[in-house]
Amino acid sequence: MALTRDFKETIRARAQRDAAFRKALLREGVESFLAGDVETGKTVLRDYINATVGFEELGAAMHKSPKSLMGMLGPKGNPQARNLFDIVAYLQKKEGVRLEVRPARR
Repeated sequence: MALTRDFKETIRARAQRDAAFRKALLREGVESFLAGDVETGKTVLRDYINATVGFEELGAAMHKSPKSLMGMLGPKGNPQARNLFDIVAYLQKKEGVRLEVRPARR
């Protein structure tokens, strides 16, 4: 299902005014990847990027084409681990957070 413009604008507006929401969105994207849900991880990271730094800034920082980055995180994209970790590292730095992996109790 495609997201509506209103939904994307709602995400962007909330992310711009709510630092906790931004951090939770970034964490959710990374946790989705770690759980093996690549499609959700790509979608959430794409929404996070669109709502915060944008693909132009991310591309300039990573020395990659913004279109290439959008494609990696698009529905048919298949980002290499190196690119994915570089994206996450940059986003953490910009957000001022450091995500950690810890074992979860069952």
